[in-house]
This record gives sequence, C-alpha cells and structure tokens, in this order.
Amino acid sequence: MDALLQAQLDQRRSEHLYRTRLNVASGCSSTLKVDGQSLVNFCSNDYLGLAGHPEISHALKKAADQYGTGSGASHLISGHSEVHQALEQQLADFTGRPRALLYSTGYMANMGAINALVGRHDLVLQDQLNHASLLDGGHLSRATSQRYKHADLGNLQQRLEQSNAARKLIVTDGVFSMDGDLAPLKEISTLAEKNNAWLMVDDAHGFGVLGNQGGGLVEALNLSPEQVPVLVGTLGKSFGTFGAFVAGSEALIETLIQFSRSYIYTTAMPPAIAAATLASLKILREETWRREKLIKLVAQFRQGAEQIGVPLMDSSTPIQPVLINDDQKVMQVSLALREQGFLVGAIRPPTVPVGSGRLRITFTADHSEEQVERLLSALDSCGLSSSRTGPN
Repeated sequence: MDALLQAQLDQRRSEHLYRTRLNVASGCSSTLKVDGQSLVNFCSNDYLGLAGHPEISHALKKAADQYGTGSGASHLISGHSEVHQALEQQLADFTGRPRALLYSTGYMANMGAINALVGRHDLVLQDQLNHASLLDGGHLSRATSQRYKHADLGNLQQRLEQSNAARKLIVTDGVFSMDGDLAPLKEISTLAEKNNAWLMVDDAHGFGVLGNQGGGLVEALNLSPEQVPVLVGTLGKSFGTFGAFVAGSEALIETLIQFSRSYIYTTAMPPAIAAATLASLKILREETWRREKLIKLVAQFRQGAEQIGVPLMDSSTPIQPVLINDDQKVMQVSLALREQGFLVGAIRPPTVPVGSGRLRITFTADHSEEQVERLLSALDSCGLSSSRTGPN
C-alpha cells in the first residue's frame, strides 16, 4: 500500500501541487507567528476580525464553566442544549426565516441539506465554480448532478428545460470563494420560479460582509425566503467561531432533522461554541464599522494594485485574487512574499481549474491601511505587473 501511495504523492510533488501545513503559534488575527517569524496574515476568512474578540472569548469561557467542553451526544439524543436552541432562534431572526438548524461544519451542512432534499430521479444543477462541499453533496445524493457554466444564466436555463426530473435543485455559492465575485441570485431565483425548481444558496463568504446588517448577498439583494428557500451559512468565517447553519421554512428544517444524515449522526457542537456565536452575532449586527472598514481597505488595495499594474480579478469583496496562471510560479511568489513578512495563500489545482493558479489575498477589519500599503509594495517587488490574467 505505502509504495503505491508514495508514488502518487511523488507525482503530486513533481506537478508542484503538493500541500503542506503551517504550524501557527498564535491566535487568528491580522498577524501570525509561524516558525518564529511574525507574518501579516492576508489569507484568513475572519473577515470582521472577530476570531480573537475578547467579548466572544469571555462568552465561550463562561459557557464552558456552565456546560463543559463537549455536548456528549448528537442533537437528537441529549446534545441539544438550551444555548443551541437560543442560537438557532437568533439565526432565524437574523436571516428573516422561520427556522434555522445548526450543523457542526459547513461541509456537513451542504452535504446534509442536498442529500436530504434530492435523490434518485432528481436533478442537481451547480455552478461550475461551487465549493467542493456542494459538489460532493450533489454527487453523493444519487441525483443526476450537472454543472452549468459559471454564472451563465443561458446555460442554466437550457439545462432546466431539458430535464423532466421530479425535483430540480439549483445550488450556488453566494460569494465564490476563490474568485470573490457574486452569483446573479436575482436572475437565478427568477429561473428557479419559472422552471419549478428550488434554489439553495451557500453564502458562507457573504455573511458578515454584505448587506446593511451583515446578512449576506441574500439580504443585500432583498431576496425573500420564497425566492431563496434554502440558505446556508458558516460560523467559522465572519462570525469568528465554528460550525454552520441552514435557514429556511418550518417544513425545510423539520425535513433536515428527519433526513439529513450529517445532522442526525454526529455529535452536536459544544454548547460553549454556540454561546460564543451568540456573542459574535450581536457584535456582527451592531458594529457596522467593521463592514465599512473592509470596504475602504478593499478600495485602497484595488486602487493601489491598478497604479502598480498588478492585475486583479473582478471582485468587490474581501477576497481579492491575483491570477498567476502558473502553478510553480504562484508558489514562488507566495514564498517571496513570506520572506518579506506576508502570509498569502497560493491556490492551485484541484482547488481551482488547471492553469488558473492564483494568490488569494483576503482582508479583515483587523488590517490597517499601513499593512495594505506594505503588501502593495511587496507585490510590486515581485514583478507581478507582467503576469497575464485569464478570463474570470
């Protein structure tokens, strides 16, 4: 076994696709300590800078004293505490939906929702650039799973018209995690209604960032629960904690409780995490300056990148990719930036299509304007103005 596995690993290394882990010696913030070096962190999804917030930490510690460190069982046995229930009610109110259901991870939420809603003889239509958890959920549902061209409404309409499936489920990210662009949700919801299909939106990277109250792309576009009946969010990004949720109608949530295997057959998240998330949700909704600062930092970065000729993809979100188009070069640039004190993600296949390796630069409300200026100078020194960008 090991000989076969090692050959596979060697091949991946030769293709410059080998992945390694960092050992981080500090908490999540705008700066990290890695191997004794202090690095400005431009690869976190902690968009609002809440992962290290003292009020959230205090809420977690207080709840751990009261409830302990683990839930001990699944939600359907004895693991569903009063603090889980309170968080679900608050998330339902936050999203403007009747109910919400907690999952232990975003991956499990996406897998569990899709598998509970469709099966054999049904159809799942997914945007070509959807997150792996959505794609895996479609494949494992046993429904016919198809991918339409990225944000291509004509291709989506064509596939809908060609299907006679009993149930048709359209699945899309709200904010695409590797490109940072937005799904055309209004138009997709119109197609869903026209073709008697259901729409599921994973707005993991939109919550906290978009909308007046941080309710994500769905709030920003003022889409109703009828237009987006299945709404998924993660708690490990802008919320700064851990876990995920699905929000929707009474019938949807009860269906997930009865049929979603990744909900039924796993231990509930620790109550202390739920208590911490209640604290973070309050801050997320009230402290609008965090979203306002993000908007300013992104504008500063995009303006500076244009001035020095660093080509960016079309994104207005805190996800700002620099397309390199060379899987070996993207690693070299990432290492060069690290030598200058910056931690920037180098994204390569299979996370993104072959030939579209990129730096994935992300911003948080903890970053300063001075840190952004320093990053721009470092990018300029890497000679990226000569990089060729491909189509979005």
